[in-house]
Amino acid sequence: MQCQTVLAGTECTFWGKQGCSFNSGSCQVVVENCEGCDRIVDGTIGKVCGAYPAPAKKWLSGICNFATHVKIELKTEDTKVNPLKASKKAAAGKK
Repeated sequence: MQCQTVLAGTECTFWGKQGCSFNSGSCQVVVENCEGCDRIVDGTIGKVCGAYPAPAKKWLSGICNFATHVKIELKTEDTKVNPLKASKKAAAGKK
């Protein structure tokens, strides 16, 4: 259904027949960690997240999974393989 309070006219999964079904009854403003995200929209109460009504809760356990401005770097370690041992294992498997 469409929100009729903070983001009037936009589709909202928390809007129901009795109004906003979110715990506090309305979206909350973004926190400092959200600055630079593409999901921030201007609402009637200020800047709010277009994907989740309580952005502060998303940042409690680490990085918000909706954040578009945060890049996660995965570290991979290249393991060195001894070619002599690798050839012996391959030869033992052929028997």
